[in-house]
Amino acid sequence: MSDESSSRAAISRALIDPAATFRSPEDVVRDPQLARAEKLEILCRWAYDSAELSVAEEEGMDGGETADMPAILKALDQIAYIDVRHSGPTKHAALSIAGPPVAAGR
Repeated sequence: MSDESSSRAAISRALIDPAATFRSPEDVVRDPQLARAEKLEILCRWAYDSAELSVAEEEGMDGGETADMPAILKALDQIAYIDVRHSGPTKHAALSIAGPPVAAGR
């Protein structure tokens, strides 16, 4: 398997189960092989999975790994500005991703 095809396979795995591919959301941000769009997609998937786990736990379904949503949101904010003031009222939140982070004064 070539480096490129193994890299694509790793990205595909990360999109299915980010927590099984990366130790932390910060590792996604620091991965030099990932494009910005790939990082966003992986972190958004991780956030979605985390929200699903929270809903399942509230419905009495235990046994899954817990995800650190604040760490996921922090990692997303390093890549793109997240406007949490305009998020949806549910656990899935429908975050508003505005673009690259702005320096001071955002």
